[in-house]
Amino acid sequence: MDRLVSMQAFTRVVDVGSFARAAESLDLPKATLTRLIQNLETHLGVKLLHRTTRRISVTTDGAAYYERCVRILADVEEAEQSLTRHNNSPRGTLCVDTTSGLAQMVLLPHLHDFFKAYPDLKLELTINGKPIDLLKEGVDVVLRVGALDESMVARRIGQLKLAFYASPIYLRRVGTPQNLTELAQHKAVNFLSNRTGREMPWPLSRGGERTEVLLPSAISTNDADVYMACALEGHGIARISRAMAEPYVNSGRLVEVMSDWQTDELPISAMYPQNRHLSAKVRVFVNWAAELFSRHPHFGAAPQAVAA
Repeated sequence: MDRLVSMQAFTRVVDVGSFARAAESLDLPKATLTRLIQNLETHLGVKLLHRTTRRISVTTDGAAYYERCVRILADVEEAEQSLTRHNNSPRGTLCVDTTSGLAQMVLLPHLHDFFKAYPDLKLELTINGKPIDLLKEGVDVVLRVGALDESMVARRIGQLKLAFYASPIYLRRVGTPQNLTELAQHKAVNFLSNRTGREMPWPLSRGGERTEVLLPSAISTNDADVYMACALEGHGIARISRAMAEPYVNSGRLVEVMSDWQTDELPISAMYPQNRHLSAKVRVFVNWAAELFSRHPHFGAAPQAVAA
């Protein structure tokens, strides 16, 4: 029995909660993975998993063994990566989940440079604005805007600068607000929080003044592309990142409003699981992404290096 392969199979089943999904992620037949787990239990003389037709749960012995396996596999990976770090060439597939906007505006224009620096890496880039379980989805690192997930390690790599915009179509119909009293008479395109499902209010500040408004809306959405389309079609005032709004402002399709008021910037963070060893491929990607964001005029923030 290949002990390391069996440990990897066992930890993956625990992570994803499914024999079928674990087998798929490891590119193994389900029967092979099942046999690996059974042989491991026989070798150890203990039951690691409770299996029913509906769910899989970890036994007390299995939970303790899982924690040991994670550390052992991390040590093996670190030993192998110590060699790749020597020639600065991490290998393998890196699974990154982010948003469409961050991918298109920051990452994609510079991917040739990334692959030139790290030719032995393959990138799997998925687009998802919602919170996900990294272990179950097989994702190494996520880039997210806004609130942090306290269950993960987070590194701030940038900041999203926002302002208020509306289309000339809307402003011709309703007028341009000049102050908070006039703003209260307008409608917004509201964004739905992916965490709570509720419309997100706008924080505003000017000098020492701070307030928060939630305007009525004819439409609200949790999709950034739909949100922008609604603003362009004149459905109300929207709070949009300056990076996304800039080309539409230049073409005359959007106009900034309430420019004497600022709205809070949102952190952009790279996040990865706490109970997983930080691999060389994640480390180099996060540091590369942080450098990209630090140079971007609309996303810039001092990058934090991910420690070796």
